[in-house]
Amino acid sequence: MTLDFAHSERSTLGVEWELALVDADTGDLRQVAQTVLDAVAPADGSQHPTIRQELLLNTVELVTGVCRTVPEAMADLDRSIALVREITDPLRVELMCAGTHPFGHWANQKVTNKGRYATLIDRTQWWGRQMLIYGVHVHVGVESRDKVLPILGALLTYYPHLLALSCSSPYWDGRDTSYASNRALLFQQLPTAGLPFTEIRAWPQLERYVDDMLRTGVIDSFDEIRWDIRPSLEFGTLEMRIFDGVTNRAELASLVALVHCLVEWLSRRLDAGETLPTITPWFLTENKWRAARYGMEAIVILDEAGNEELVTDSLERLVATLRPVAADLGCSEDLDGVLQFARNGASYQRQRDVAAAHGGELEHVVAHLVSEFRAGRPLPPR
Repeated sequence: MTLDFAHSERSTLGVEWELALVDADTGDLRQVAQTVLDAVAPADGSQHPTIRQELLLNTVELVTGVCRTVPEAMADLDRSIALVREITDPLRVELMCAGTHPFGHWANQKVTNKGRYATLIDRTQWWGRQMLIYGVHVHVGVESRDKVLPILGALLTYYPHLLALSCSSPYWDGRDTSYASNRALLFQQLPTAGLPFTEIRAWPQLERYVDDMLRTGVIDSFDEIRWDIRPSLEFGTLEMRIFDGVTNRAELASLVALVHCLVEWLSRRLDAGETLPTITPWFLTENKWRAARYGMEAIVILDEAGNEELVTDSLERLVATLRPVAADLGCSEDLDGVLQFARNGASYQRQRDVAAAHGGELEHVVAHLVSEFRAGRPLPPR
């Protein structure tokens, strides 16, 4: 098995943003994705370049082209949102994003009519049918295949920081799960999803793993490896898949900036001859659970020595370290936004505050999420 890694320019950027389609009056999910996709499809019947289908008919995915900066990527997403709204506004459908819909029921959702989705549901059954979840994926170009796995391993040491910032799925099927991110733990129930194998540290080991998965029928293609961070062979990128669905533009820009800067910073350290840090698998697993459970209040394990720190304190130091890289990449303001919204509270906290203010009625939480998406920034709960 030989895995070819496409050429890409260093630290180029791409973003994928999964959006829920909700009824403007009830806040419930609407199964109108195909209507949107048909309306924006090119005249030749091909797929729209930036507006894509997803597993469920209540979802559309916005994807950017290859970008060089965070502002360029956000402008690309803005154009796609404006185009989608031309179709959804007359339908009285709103756009919303969070790791889960607060009260949507998974059994009521329809699956997109596509072979690979039917295969997924047929194989995974109970868990596959419950994938009523939304996320954000960030691609960063890596110019050398030899850098991919070392950078991936080092990124995992920051796993809880990235998840905690984005936690936006406290509710599932109308209930408070007591988790900040129920999505993170739900998604890992799929075969080949979840944390990557940290013992895969060199490209031949990855090729051996993929060969084993193909020979035994676990996967039919590399894309069916659904790790939280994975190489994207087609694009020549590292694909960060940790984030819960992000509720608004401003926070998305900050999270994309954080990933952009992290990958470039780690790449520079490799260029300088450094050996990048890794973290023991059992610490990594615990960090994921702590971030999913406690969000911005998580105490995270920092290193092999088992040193621990409140995630918000650790983020302060990380952002300070990355500021010179952000200046070079043109995203200084967006990177600093990470600390601002960390201080103000993550989405899961705002959602719970809204629910508490309205006697636990989750329709108000959906309305707040819709308002945040329209406003493009986090809004105070009311």
